[in-house]
Amino acid sequence: MATRRKARRPESRHGRPRLLSEEVEARLVAASRTGVAVELAAEMAGVSRSTFLAWMARGRAEVDAREEGEKPDPDEEEYAALYEKVRTARATAAARAMMNIRRVADGGIVTKTTTRQYRDSVSGEIVTETVEDRTAPDWRADAWYLERQHRDYYGKDAVIAVEINGLGDVPAGSEDGAVDLAALAERLDRTLHSVEYPALEDGDVVDVEVVD
Repeated sequence: MATRRKARRPESRHGRPRLLSEEVEARLVAASRTGVAVELAAEMAGVSRSTFLAWMARGRAEVDAREEGEKPDPDEEEYAALYEKVRTARATAAARAMMNIRRVADGGIVTKTTTRQYRDSVSGEIVTETVEDRTAPDWRADAWYLERQHRDYYGKDAVIAVEINGLGDVPAGSEDGAVDLAALAERLDRTLHSVEYPALEDGDVVDVEVVD
């Protein structure tokens, strides 16, 4: 449901300087680009949380009204601009954070570079050798992503329901319906082993080549 514009009193042209200055806007956008919480972004810009949220609400109302075909309100232009800039900045911060999470999950991040020189015993030339230490893939980063982006299926409170051909009955869970993961993992391991090394009727094991 779109947020509608609300009638507002015109701002005073005298007295205290206008609070939403270009400098304050720049600070809010810069802080939002780092991904900090709303309270911290407001504090970094020198305004209160409630003021920042009020500006964002006005900006969103104006943007929604324009998208619905209403004529732009010149008095709300600066709030609409702030809203769009902050929204883009926070989306950029989220995308950057997700890229870092994916890097950790995939591994291969260079943590140390060692360069050494030695004389080749055959040619007598000086050889430069560089060795890089890289991180291993970390499944916990993937788990963090799934838990938060697909909470219904992978959240801590989600009930796990697994059905695998050949596994047999899924092990009974506790009284609250949760599955015994240890028992499930053990049964899955046995099933995968039987798939990898299928048995003949006489009990001999088929000679198979396993390719990773």
